Amino acid sequence: MIPIETLAIVFGLASALSWGAGDFVGGCAARRTSAFSVVLVTQIMGILIFPVLAFAVAEAMPSMGNIIWGAFAGFFGAAGLIVLYIALAKGKMGIVAPLAALVSVIIPVIYSALNEGIPSAFNITGFIFAFIAIWFIVNRSTGPKLTAKELEYPLLAGILFGFFFISIDNFTSGALYWPLTVSRITALIMIAGFIMITKTVSKPSSDVVLILILVALFNTGGVTFFALASEAGRLDAATILASLSPAVTVLLASTLLKEHLASRQWAGVIAAMIAIILISI
Repeated sequence: MIPIETLAIVFGLASALSWGAGDFVGGCAARRTSAFSVVLVTQIMGILIFPVLAFAVAEAMPSMGNIIWGAFAGFFGAAGLIVLYIALAKGKMGIVAPLAALVSVIIPVIYSALNEGIPSAFNITGFIFAFIAIWFIVNRSTGPKLTAKELEYPLLAGILFGFFFISIDNFTSGALYWPLTVSRITALIMIAGFIMITKTVSKPSSDVVLILILVALFNTGGVTFFALASEAGRLDAATILASLSPAVTVLLASTLLKEHLASRQWAGVIAAMIAIILISI
């Protein structure tokens, strides 16, 4: 039988693989349609899949507390996406994504340390390598640095994503798929409302629909695996392993699209491999 600690690591890495593949396919889809179309289809797919999984495993209806945490997850996740896209639309260059990613990891790590105790020295070293990996892999900016005012949106996005991870961790011990369904419904309402107000989405063409469905499947898989990793192990380890998803995205872009990988990104990939080993000890 596979030890529960090993399962947590496997689920965390599976989450990174699924989210990373989803980001790669989503990036390809966003070139042919609105980025918010991609996000919208992702939420709808979750609403369709999660109840099926709940019935398949005969999951009991969750407590009101778990439903509330599911709604919080949907709120923080959707709000984080909206803020992140606003930041990117304002031309914040490559530093927006890594900054948001780092903040989103730091918050669950602090929360986990307060609630689950300080991790081992090997794990802490692995976390440090993971931070380095995320920054090197995602940040390709060569432009001027951001001003303090311009840091507001990426910092806020990272905080929101951090609370998204914490919210998921708070309901996985009692239920899984029903709270995830609630999170998707909440996110769908928020994103649909934002789209109607800003008119930032257009109807995707028929040839893009299948790509959008594939993105939604990968994203739904990423959320599911993260929830399983959080249930099986520590929140900090699950969050950091899942946040290595940019490594998957850039490797897919390098392999399939023949995009050049900068030397600092290769350094980030190596740092990610070291982080995985140290977190696994």
